[in-house]
Amino acid sequence: MTIDKPRTLPDGRSIPLLTGDELPMLESWLEFHRRTLALKCAGLDDEQVRQQAAEPSELTLLGLVQHLAEVERNWFQRAFAGLDVPPVFGEEGGYALDASRGLDEALTVWRREIARGRELIAGRSLEDAGRIPDGPMAGLEVSLRWVLIHMIEEYARHNGHADILRERIDGVTGY
Repeated sequence: MTIDKPRTLPDGRSIPLLTGDELPMLESWLEFHRRTLALKCAGLDDEQVRQQAAEPSELTLLGLVQHLAEVERNWFQRAFAGLDVPPVFGEEGGYALDASRGLDEALTVWRREIARGRELIAGRSLEDAGRIPDGPMAGLEVSLRWVLIHMIEEYARHNGHADILRERIDGVTGY
């Protein structure tokens, strides 16, 4: 007798694939981490998402959302697809806070960058490659597999930061 296990967690996130082909598995893990970041911000107002983790760090949940919008653009549009697009929020990499930018705007931009990245990798193979456009690894070839693994790592690391920030803001832990 097979016992059907829930495919979603109580918070609504889909459980990443546990078996199957590599590409859907990697995509499911990336989506899990994207949804985790959104949950870390859920129910907070603009003032709360601007609270810093601990001095001297200026890290905030709003800064993380902005940074990950930049990361989405950089790896999917610039590196993988080879598009010449400017940074989303300017040269600071998204961490710098703009008094006029609130959480709703940052989340909208972040979701737009995610959607664009999905479009660019749709139907592509894990072996398809682009080139890193700048920085210390400029010009090196990078596969879609590497980009997806890197993005999972990037989100996992920053979701750990987000968990600490959220606990500091209102005591909420977990997810």
